[in-house]
Amino acid sequence: MTRQLTDSVKFRRGVEVQGRLFLPPMLTSSGTADGRATADTLQYYAARSKTAGMLITEYHYVSENGGPSGGGPFGEQLGIYDDEHLDSIKALAKAMKQDGAKAILQINHGGLRSNGFADKHGYALGPSAITSPNLNYEVRELTTQQIEAIIKDFGLATKRAIEAGFDGVEIHGANHYLLQQFMSTYSNRRTDEWGGSLANRMSFPIAVTKEVLRMVAKYAPQDFIVGYRISPEEPHQDGSGYSIADSNQLVKELNQLQLDYLHVSIFGHYYDGPKDSNLSYTQIYRESLDAETKLLAVGSVFSAEAALDAVNHYMDMVGMARGSLIDPLFGYKVSHHRANEIVHEISPEQLKQTAWTKGLLDSFSLPDNGLPPLPNGESIKK
Repeated sequence: MTRQLTDSVKFRRGVEVQGRLFLPPMLTSSGTADGRATADTLQYYAARSKTAGMLITEYHYVSENGGPSGGGPFGEQLGIYDDEHLDSIKALAKAMKQDGAKAILQINHGGLRSNGFADKHGYALGPSAITSPNLNYEVRELTTQQIEAIIKDFGLATKRAIEAGFDGVEIHGANHYLLQQFMSTYSNRRTDEWGGSLANRMSFPIAVTKEVLRMVAKYAPQDFIVGYRISPEEPHQDGSGYSIADSNQLVKELNQLQLDYLHVSIFGHYYDGPKDSNLSYTQIYRESLDAETKLLAVGSVFSAEAALDAVNHYMDMVGMARGSLIDPLFGYKVSHHRANEIVHEISPEQLKQTAWTKGLLDSFSLPDNGLPPLPNGESIKK
């Protein structure tokens, strides 16, 4: 039976989402220095409250030593590392849910990529003390006590998300942040129970996931959603990192924990896969997941046609990242049979409709910003 973008999707724990589209997490660089949402932040998310049936926030750092990452002069990453952030995330949940969408809060620890912490303290914390040509600060190895504290911080962040009115959390295990750093032999060179073998390198993301689920069982309503975001592989020229086979083994372990979804982070196209395989990343993972675990992914979806292909051949729900940056009403137009009105490229005129934060506007306006390109992006460069 052919799937439609307007199909409802029922997750393992019982919650039902309207439609197969979701808003992926994207850094807005709009937070305060201590990680609180600003009026700019709330305006951006409120403008996207109709873009899909499920919206995922940008990443929130769970420990004070775990962020901010990115940000810089345009504004900071958002935080959730203490109860002082509750008012901020409550306002965020309200803005995202105002038109009936389910709101998911992504929780994260930047690890060695916590450049904001490094700016203040002169170092960041990672699985191992390493040097990298991409970092201009020291990376210190996490102690066992610090690792255990961060695991608890993920649980406390989950409790705050529940109190704030979110419908779920997404554990950020992708994009080179701390959970991925533990998986990678490039950044994890430990010889204790947290490093070495693949089983040991998987132990941190598994422990974090179990702690999140423990807090959900204790404090959340029965239908609270729990998802996990993963990067399929991390190849380095020296042979370090991890392979799709390694990450697939982690997926099999996560499957035993009965999550609601797995979210695959793909930089290129949603149908991409390993160079030596005829299968896509999502097709490989699908074979390792039970039928109740939904499969989500992103990857260059700018049209309803591409989204429809994605959900019929590769996944259960598809995210429009840059697509929703360009047109905040992407999903609304699909659900109201106006897909032909979706705006597919940015322009100075369309920019007025995007409700971008100043951080996003400044970032995409730079000539060499390091961000994935927007269709017609040159039209808004400074």
